[in-house]
Order: sequence, then structure tokens, then C-alpha cells
Amino acid sequence: MPEVAARDLTFAQAVREALAEEMRRDRRVCIFGEDVAEAGTPFKVLSGLVEEFGRERVLDTPISEAGFTGLRPVVDIMFGDFLTLTMDQLVNQAAKVHYMSGGTWKVPLVVRTTLGATRRSAAQHSQSLHAWLSHVPGLKVAMPSTPYDAKGLLKTAIRDENPVVFFEDKMMYKMKGPVPEGEYTIPFGVADVKREGEDITIVATSSMVQVALGAAEMLEKTGISAEVVDPRTTWPLDEKTLVESAKKTSRAIVVDEGYGRYGVAGEIASVIAEGAFYSLDAPVKRMGAMHVPIPFSPPLEDVTVPTEQTVFEAARAMCGKR
Repeated sequence: MPEVAARDLTFAQAVREALAEEMRRDRRVCIFGEDVAEAGTPFKVLSGLVEEFGRERVLDTPISEAGFTGLRPVVDIMFGDFLTLTMDQLVNQAAKVHYMSGGTWKVPLVVRTTLGATRRSAAQHSQSLHAWLSHVPGLKVAMPSTPYDAKGLLKTAIRDENPVVFFEDKMMYKMKGPVPEGEYTIPFGVADVKREGEDITIVATSSMVQVALGAAEMLEKTGISAEVVDPRTTWPLDEKTLVESAKKTSRAIVVDEGYGRYGVAGEIASVIAEGAFYSLDAPVKRMGAMHVPIPFSPPLEDVTVPTEQTVFEAARAMCGKR
């Protein structure tokens, strides 16, 4: 983090500050979405923006994700589950326009949306579907895990000339952390080592970074030194940092809240297995959400996604300690 003055902001405040700064910097930046103006979204992330920038730049839309996605440029999809209604515009149109026009056309579009379970919102409002978008050439995908990363990555996304999908874990909006007062951006494709370690690498995305850090503290008490690496963007992906960390520690676990099958955890595990194969003392382990619709029942929902305890137990076993 830069050596400048910083304040503690919540994740939501960091996102709102990034949007406000970019809207002041560039009058072309505007926000579309359901309940983004007076309501400030169901999570109140955008509260106050309509008062400063007016309804011409903060626009409430009909309840039709397919109808407003692609207009320009920061589009709010309140739940990531509803990305299903935007897939043609995102996957077949926005992601391919630059390529199909020979670089002539650009789509400076940011789609802000959410992921994450354990909010008791049931099967249609609790999924983590970032693997879908990471799979598509032409789309960039950012997944901040701290207020600092949220602001810096969002400013980079807004300035990008082509489409970016920006995933925010809905359970992290009240999380606090230091955010510099001065101008800063975070480049895409640069992972961040959140904690140095020697015995095992834990690669984690979004809210799972905090889970991994909690597990690392538990592991430290048993004499195991865990390194926690946050890719920050699933595309572009900083393969070099991931592989180098695994080579150093000789063991790796990948923790992601998306479904385990055909997911981000599997892709990152494959990158590490291919790049660090001769340095590994054990197969790379992946941990993700169970392959079931997210339950509404709190006790059932809580066991569908990785926790500090399950990550701790998996890492301890990999290091030969029971």
C-alpha cells in the first residue's frame, strides 16, 4: 500500500468513493441500475450519488437486466444471479465488439454485481457465478477482497476501454480497512500477497481471502506458516505470482466461493499444477461451494461454502499434521 495518509473506510464506502471520484473526473461516467438513485441499491452502496450528480447520470431502470445492460458505462446488477439475463449482451456483444471490428469499436462498460452466500437469501440470490464471465475472451473480471482493493480496482475498471465485470461480495460491505486519501489505481493482472508464509500457499478470492487469513492465523498456532495470495482479478490472471508462491512453499490450496465443479478454483489449481509441478510435495487442493443450490436454511447454507475451520483442517492435513 502506498505510504500516504489513509482512513478506515468500509468496503461500501470505498466503492462509492471510487465511483464519485471517477464521475467528477469524467462527465461521461454514469450509473444505470435497479434502485441505484433514491434507494442507493438494496445494500445502500450508492447512497448520495444521485444528490450530487443528478438523475441524468444516476438512472433508475426498469426491472429488466436485459433491457439496460450495454447502454453505458457503470451498470449495477444488484444480485450476480441475475447476470443470466444479460449474458447475450455481455458474452456475444460487448465481449466481442472490439475483436470483430478490428479494434475500431470499444465498449467502455463496467458491470458491478455481487456474489456470496450466508446472507440467508436462498438459491436465486446467493450464487457466486464469476467463473462464467472469467471463461469468456474479451471480458475482464475483478474481485476485490478489501476496501483498498475495491476502490483501486474499480477506478481502473472505469478507465478501461473495454468491458469489465466487477464482483463485490455482498457480505463484505460493512468490512473496514485503510484507504489512502490520495489518487491511486490498482492494475489488473497483479496478484497481492496478503500474508507471507513458508509451508503452504493458500490462494483465495474475494471474501475467501478473509477466510484464508483467519485459517492462516489458526495454522500459525500449530507451527505452520501459510502464505495467502489474492489474485484480485481472475482475468487477467497473474499466473507468475501464483506459481512462484507454490514453488516456494511446495504445497497449495485454492479457495473460492464459486461452485467447485468447472470453476475458478479448478482453473487456478491447474495453473499451479502445471507451473510448479516439480516443486510440489502434494497435489494442489481446491475448495469451493458444494454442488447444490444454496439452501435457505442457515445451518445448511453455512456448510455449503469453505470456512476458516475447513481451510485450516485441509492445510494442516496437507502439511502432515492431524
